[in-house]
Amino acid sequence: MGKKKLVKKDMGSIGIGAMIVFIAMVLVAGIAASVLVQTSTKLEMQALKTGQETIAEVSSGLKVESIEGYNASGSITKMAIEISSMAGSPDVDLEQAIIEISDSTDKYVLTYGTTLTNTTTINGDLFTNGKFGTASTFGITVLQDADNSCVQSTPIINYGDHVVLGIDTDAVFSGITPRTDVNGLVVIEEGAPGIIGFTTPSSYIEDIMELQ
Repeated sequence: MGKKKLVKKDMGSIGIGAMIVFIAMVLVAGIAASVLVQTSTKLEMQALKTGQETIAEVSSGLKVESIEGYNASGSITKMAIEISSMAGSPDVDLEQAIIEISDSTDKYVLTYGTTLTNTTTINGDLFTNGKFGTASTFGITVLQDADNSCVQSTPIINYGDHVVLGIDTDAVFSGITPRTDVNGLVVIEEGAPGIIGFTTPSSYIEDIMELQ
């Protein structure tokens, strides 16, 4: 059997094939690397955004300091919810806040009714001259606001401010009777909501009662 002699043409053919395969591998590796870089960048941006939102959600919010009710002939006709912002919380726009409140029979959602007053103009009588909204809104009475950020057109509170959210429970619930379970939330745009939760006394003796 005779031996086959390799010629230059045959060697060139084999070299071109190997080069094509090598170039294809480089292209595939480059595309894969590009996809990985883009994916990791998107994941990093998403993780950063999620982290910022989580920090804001955990470290901000409202705190319910106290809740008082006004007794008129054996029925709570007005409710005053004193709130403040948590330490480290950004500014809270109460115009965007809602109050969800239930008497275990009906549930209502109240929004800011553009009624606001300051303690300097109510002669110290909160339940007579404060703002308590309507059947679908709540009013705001400012107790403490050093930087005057909480005004009628832009009711914004920040750390150190104390305001009262007033609810006309006579208009909303037709009054709240004794032994009634009341619960709800003061929900803001960002951060933890203020918690409302109490049971009214078995009998109303005083005109103004601390409920929570």
